[in-house]
Order: sequence, then C-alpha cells, then structure tokens
Amino acid sequence: MQIITAPLTQLDVTIAYGVWKLRQDVFVVEQDCPYEDLDGRDLEPTTVHVVMLGEAAPDSVSDGGTRVLGTARVLDDGGEWRIGRVALVKGARGKGLSDELMRAALRHIEAADDDRDIVLDAQSPLTRWYGKHGFGEDGAEFLEDGIPHTPMRLVRG
Repeated sequence: MQIITAPLTQLDVTIAYGVWKLRQDVFVVEQDCPYEDLDGRDLEPTTVHVVMLGEAAPDSVSDGGTRVLGTARVLDDGGEWRIGRVALVKGARGKGLSDELMRAALRHIEAADDDRDIVLDAQSPLTRWYGKHGFGEDGAEFLEDGIPHTPMRLVRG
C-alpha cells in the first residue's frame, strides 16, 4: 500500500480517473445520491488529493498493478483548511486504512506550517470517527443531498 499526496496536475491520468471513479461509486452509486462531484475544486492549484494505492483487483481501474483504494481531498479555503470527499473502496473498509488516509491528509496540512483550523462536513454517523482525529462538532446537523451531515472543526494554534 502507498499513499500519495499531490495536486491534480501531478497525478497520473489513470490515478485521477480512479479517484473520480471511486468517488462516483461511493457517493453517487452506493449512497444513491446523484450530485455534481466534479465541482471545479479539483482543478484549483491549491487543492491536494490524498490517494491510497494498493494491489489491483481484476475488475478495477488500475495502472501497473495498483488501484485507488481510498481518497480524500484537501482544500485551502483561505481562512481555514477543508477536508472532504473521504472514501474507501468497500473491500478496504474496516481495516484501519481510513485512519491512515486521514493521518496523511492531516500531515499535509501540518506541513503547510500555519495555524489555520481544519473543517469538514461529516456524514453524521461518522462524527465519532472524525473525533478520534481531533475534530469536534461545530454546528447543527443539516441535510446535504438527503444525508445528515454535521459540521466539524479541528482547532489549531
């Protein structure tokens, strides 16, 4: 398993495709939630993709024997950092890999050497998991595309 952290322009086209395919499979198909995943934010020069690669399955999008197992997106929102689009393929869940993915996203932000807070909108059943990474609830629950979400914040500095 390998984790890479890079802006879109530095991702191999097959890896970028794998990221988008995974996000579509999880958020649109599995969660039955049609929404515009390709929102333009992937193209921003400050956006960074955290991508977990592992061994390819016969039916997966892969390049050189690897496939995208997980992904997260780190956005620089000016006054704060934002983590989103956190997803793992079904077969990779329940093995602690999501923790590794989140730690990699947090390491990227820590390397920026600033004190800005980190925010995210957690699917509400996952608030305890995000809490393990230092996030606390930061507002009222809301519905996004019919799914309950809770704003969360990791206070820094």
